[in-house]
Amino acid sequence: MTVLNQKPKQKIKVLHVVGQMGNRGGLESWIMQMLRHIDRDRFQIDLMVHVTDDFPFFDAELDSLGVKIVRCLYPQKPWLFANNFKQALQEHGSYDIIHSHLHQFSGYLLRLAHQQKIRHRIVQTHSDTSPLDRQAPWYRQIYFGLMRYWLNRYTTFGVGVSRKALKALLGNENWQSDPRWQVLYCGIDLELFRQPLDRLSVRSEFGIPIDAFVIGHVGRFVPLKNHELMLKILVKVLEKEPNTYLLFVGDGPLRQAIATKALEMGIDSNVMFAGSQDQVPRIMQGAMDVLMLPSSFEGLPLVGLEAQAAGLPVILSDVVTEEVDEIKTLIQRINLSEPIAIWVDAVLNSRQIKQQHTQADCLAILEKSPFNIIQNVKYLQDLYLKLMAIPA
Repeated sequence: MTVLNQKPKQKIKVLHVVGQMGNRGGLESWIMQMLRHIDRDRFQIDLMVHVTDDFPFFDAELDSLGVKIVRCLYPQKPWLFANNFKQALQEHGSYDIIHSHLHQFSGYLLRLAHQQKIRHRIVQTHSDTSPLDRQAPWYRQIYFGLMRYWLNRYTTFGVGVSRKALKALLGNENWQSDPRWQVLYCGIDLELFRQPLDRLSVRSEFGIPIDAFVIGHVGRFVPLKNHELMLKILVKVLEKEPNTYLLFVGDGPLRQAIATKALEMGIDSNVMFAGSQDQVPRIMQGAMDVLMLPSSFEGLPLVGLEAQAAGLPVILSDVVTEEVDEIKTLIQRINLSEPIAIWVDAVLNSRQIKQQHTQADCLAILEKSPFNIIQNVKYLQDLYLKLMAIPA
């Protein structure tokens, strides 16, 4: 994309629609990194959410960054949502660009934005939901068809975190011949992986011995993350390496069920629950030896990139897009239908893989890649400026 250096006379107002910001998930983390790095002299970025809740993880920082929270409730009630959307825009003023992160529901949202005379309407998809979409009942298939029709009609520009994510959003691969659609890989802040740390101190926070071998996982406790599979893998790893721990970073509705399952399996003393954390790079570098992501579906998991930045081997289910494999020699991919023994071998093999890489080399590779948040923000700024330069 051509870089446009002209400085607008006034700030370009962009409304990002994210649903909610109550978790430290991949979308929320990327939004915050984007907000920290974007040129606030040029752009006023606000967030539209669909909940009345506060966001304890981010509220203070959002306020310090000058980000307004625009609340628009009841997305499950289309007519009421449409009225709330109109009122929200009247209350907070007009926006030059709307940038939706709501996957298929973005079709309806961008239709409403078109009705409210917002010229530039961007959709960004963050997940490959095709495994779930294929199993959806007939009435959901009708919904998908309507949303995709509106997306094609009302989107002025669209991006996806991977090719699979765009295919899931639009239902086919025709986007590749439409210049409105592009892949924009979500980036990470590499500077967070250059901070000095004391490995002994990090491990002591979680009660992990300094000489232990630690399998790490970062993600919400929801079915698609496959936490129970990781417990089964740990049982078999412990038979060969008794000084092994499983460290879960994250929170969610299944956390207590997984803790109970670990207790029933007799491995609770080797399973650590760190909860939601705002220093994932520090924990990866200081506490983990390998990252495991046996997800049943994903978009482009930022934690997989963060693990590579930390110099960690990564064990992935093969449903995760290969676009995340930036440092291929760190990656092991396994089909979810494979027996537990294959996963165990991959875990044990990861120790040798880690010894073959230095973190400095890993960071140097990622610095030049499209997975750098600096490159992401530059892309977005150029896109916003390019759209605003198009005559009405």
